[in-house]
Amino acid sequence: MFFKKYVFLILLSLITLSSVSFSTEKDERLGLGTTNQLATDLPAISLKLQKSPSLAVGALFGFDTNENTGGWGAGLKFYRNFIDESQLTFYGSILAALLNKKHVTSSGDSKTGFQLDFTMGTEFHFTGLESLGFSFEFGLSFEKITDFVVKTVGHSFLTAGVHFYF
Repeated sequence: MFFKKYVFLILLSLITLSSVSFSTEKDERLGLGTTNQLATDLPAISLKLQKSPSLAVGALFGFDTNENTGGWGAGLKFYRNFIDESQLTFYGSILAALLNKKHVTSSGDSKTGFQLDFTMGTEFHFTGLESLGFSFEFGLSFEKITDFVVKTVGHSFLTAGVHFYF
């Protein structure tokens, strides 16, 4: 009786005190989704490949064929994961993109420029929906289409990105 009581207490304490802290497994998984981070305000298709637990690479591209307001944008994004929790990854990222905007000048010419973002953010997953990742980010953006602009950015999960991982 005495022995069973201690075994029961040990098992009960192991069960209640242990925490399941396995992170969502994304290594070598491809995420396909959307982002609205381009300075031209074009919605873009986003790809994200988790190369290792600490590194991911991404690509994004978007275009609009409207003759008055159209343009295009394409870029690469590099992610460095700092903290990986069960449903959350905290990262730093660099985005480098080429941009084109139609009819920016008074003569109706289109302009091509660049965007360089340095951001930090998180990607989170809901329990049971580990294949769906929602991101938000904050940081600095350097842009040039007509004028060189430096600005702070804050992207909610609606603009930073939503990815479905295969």
